[in-house]
Amino acid sequence: MHKLLIIAFAALAVSTSARNNVAIQHVEPPFWWADMQSEELMVMVHGTNIAALSVEVDYEGVEINRITKTENTNYLFLFLTIQATAKPGTLIFSFTKNGKEVGQHAYPLKQRKVGSAERKGFGPQDVIYLLMPDRFSNGNPENDSTDDTLEKVNRWKKDGRHGGDLQGIMNKLDYLADLGITAIWPTPVLEDNMDSVSYHTYAITNLYKIDPRYGTNEDYVKLSAEAKKRGIKLIQDMVPNHIGSNHWWMQDLPAPDWVNLHEEYTQSNHRKEVWHDPYVAAVDRRANETGWFDRTMPDLNQGNPLLLRYLQQNAIWWVEYADLDGIRVDTYPYVDQWLAAEWTKAIRHEYPNLNIVGECWLHKPAQIAYWQTGAKNSNGYDSYLPSVMDFPWQGISHAAFNEDEMGWDHGMMRFYNNFAMDYLYPDPLNVMVFLDNHDTHRIAEALGHNPDKLKLALTHLLTTRGIPQIYYGTEVMLGGDKQAGDDDIRREIPGGWSGDERDAFTKKGRTEVENDVFETTQKLLYYRKNNPVLHTGKMMQYVPEHNVYVYFRYNAEKTVMVIINNSMEKQEVNAVRYEEMLQGFSYAKDVLNGGQVKSIQTLAIEAKSAQVLELIKNE
Repeated sequence: MHKLLIIAFAALAVSTSARNNVAIQHVEPPFWWADMQSEELMVMVHGTNIAALSVEVDYEGVEINRITKTENTNYLFLFLTIQATAKPGTLIFSFTKNGKEVGQHAYPLKQRKVGSAERKGFGPQDVIYLLMPDRFSNGNPENDSTDDTLEKVNRWKKDGRHGGDLQGIMNKLDYLADLGITAIWPTPVLEDNMDSVSYHTYAITNLYKIDPRYGTNEDYVKLSAEAKKRGIKLIQDMVPNHIGSNHWWMQDLPAPDWVNLHEEYTQSNHRKEVWHDPYVAAVDRRANETGWFDRTMPDLNQGNPLLLRYLQQNAIWWVEYADLDGIRVDTYPYVDQWLAAEWTKAIRHEYPNLNIVGECWLHKPAQIAYWQTGAKNSNGYDSYLPSVMDFPWQGISHAAFNEDEMGWDHGMMRFYNNFAMDYLYPDPLNVMVFLDNHDTHRIAEALGHNPDKLKLALTHLLTTRGIPQIYYGTEVMLGGDKQAGDDDIRREIPGGWSGDERDAFTKKGRTEVENDVFETTQKLLYYRKNNPVLHTGKMMQYVPEHNVYVYFRYNAEKTVMVIINNSMEKQEVNAVRYEEMLQGFSYAKDVLNGGQVKSIQTLAIEAKSAQVLELIKNE
């Protein structure tokens, strides 16, 4: 066996019935649904020398139209046609050898939820709360360590397992609803059974199982249902680029080209630009595509059509099973771009209205826009991704709010210049804007824990175009230094664990400054939730002056004026310059401070402060 495959792994669970002489170890997907958009289903069956057997099924409306085998005789890939007339029930796969039945496997065909195919995903009307389950809240200490997982809980180890789980998230859903959050994006929740640093869960070892230290598959379904009761959507973080090296596949690869193997360890060059570079060298493209993301993360080869189908169906299975409202795709440009598009296309064929946002970590709008579906790319490429993450905006936010004076491309001019390139995006309203996430310097840290600067950043985040995403703890100024390590930007919120000295999830447990930031965030979130003008309204921006940035969001029903004074001095904003948008309005509602602004002809705005004004027409 290849030296990279010599990896320790716990014994596989074998599921057999008493009458079976066939040791079936895995059947994936474990079940399916009637009345799906695609009538073809591929079922992967894994068991010792299973390829030597024939398989039959006798079920009305279902037939095996072909069986595919690979070089590994421990696998069969059954391609089923499930006709629209097929009813929910239980299929029986009969395994035979030389015409004699040697075993059976019951395969459930479930009833699909009414309207599932038409489900609406997250969008500009939402604010997404990104959290890391292990670091958010521990609701069930009983599952902190489990017998069937290698890494045990060690809360005092910065890169260890701390014990947060799905029950912890459920316990804080009321907190999130009260804050004004309408969607949650937990980082991956599937099993990451690695020896160490498994808390981030991006090295998945079982694509059909929730990590037992988070809970069970049933707990995940419950989380989805409980969130929806509170008007909160659930987005799953999916990782089609790689798996963890302790995935059971790595002890028994379905095919030699299932993962991208090299004679010696070869890491990705992380040059995502290769896909839109018109002058790219093939060797550089291959290095990005086939190199491993990390030593413990084998790179999947989507060029194997069986694997690509497996990954497509896995994503669809989780959407259907857990009633998901969207998908965030990790490391999207590390996969062959055309194959990544096939993965996304298959999901959107099943769920045309489901939103999928891709992590395309590049630094210029032109590079990000390339990955949004509908982009007019010279090579004809379409990713089929409805949404992309606005990394350029994120980087700007860390710089601009620390620049007290404005230059041609400094201070608030950074934002103006960034939005001036929105013509590149096919749909700028469906771009995800964010100040920080689990891979970046925390915004509170970047702004020196200055509450005034942070409130400016949050005001802009929640009133500009796009889909805002808030990283957990930002609402209470949670810090974290990227240079100190990834685990430092993934701290716990005080109060998420029993016995914590204080509880920042409550007003009483927060400091005065934390409450100030929290309440500003909450005001903005509530206003945004109830005002579609901030979801889909048009935007008009004005060239900043004196480090003061003014822009408007407007539609036929409402006009909102946003003023951000990022200078160190009080400034006056004269209505004459903004007459194009202010004409017909005489006063305004002050969203952040309450009350009315009786005259909008000249507005005085304090240093390092913002105003969000809902304009009122002349009576």
